[in-house]
Amino acid sequence: MPLWLPLLLLIALLVRVTLGPPIFFRQKRPGLHCEIFEILKFRTMTNARSSSGDPLPDADRFTSWGHWLRTTSLDELPELINLLRGDMSLVGPRPLLVQYLERYTPEQARRHEVRPGITGWAQIKGRNSISWEEKLRLDLWYVDNHSLWLDLKILALTVAMVLSRQGINAPGEATMPEFLGTSVENRKEQQLQTHDQPVLPARTNARE
Repeated sequence: MPLWLPLLLLIALLVRVTLGPPIFFRQKRPGLHCEIFEILKFRTMTNARSSSGDPLPDADRFTSWGHWLRTTSLDELPELINLLRGDMSLVGPRPLLVQYLERYTPEQARRHEVRPGITGWAQIKGRNSISWEEKLRLDLWYVDNHSLWLDLKILALTVAMVLSRQGINAPGEATMPEFLGTSVENRKEQQLQTHDQPVLPARTNARE
């Protein structure tokens, strides 16, 4: 705490001055065994709304200060408070939105067999630049293989990821697109689309 508490207080003051109250972004997230807790982050967006009263898209509410907080991952510093409360661990699958719970397959839901983390295996393997399917697969690999030495490796590689500012957002997105689930219907549709692809004639030589 002597290391990170002064930094947390300084950023809290800057968020208060630049974005106004509230300082923290609070949201319900599922944790260990799907138990709901409230995650804390520094605010990185304004409260701007459309004429109809709906919040503007994330990309339109980012400020340059908020963007800097997000790219340096300093917006996640308040999650250390969640760690002290026992809601989270330093390393584990990232806690996602509550509405995603009903969209997981039974296998994907196993990501909640361990405490969620501030960083994780999926974060050092691409963070938000990889697909949801790949991210959840990496989370499950961590659930089945986590150890003290793996956690130390992830923490070390996280520092490198943060300094390089890699994988902050998916292409064309402020962060990540919504996870819509991996339903049987979607998988069947993908299989049908694959089977319906025309068969191209094989090339006999490079001159044809």
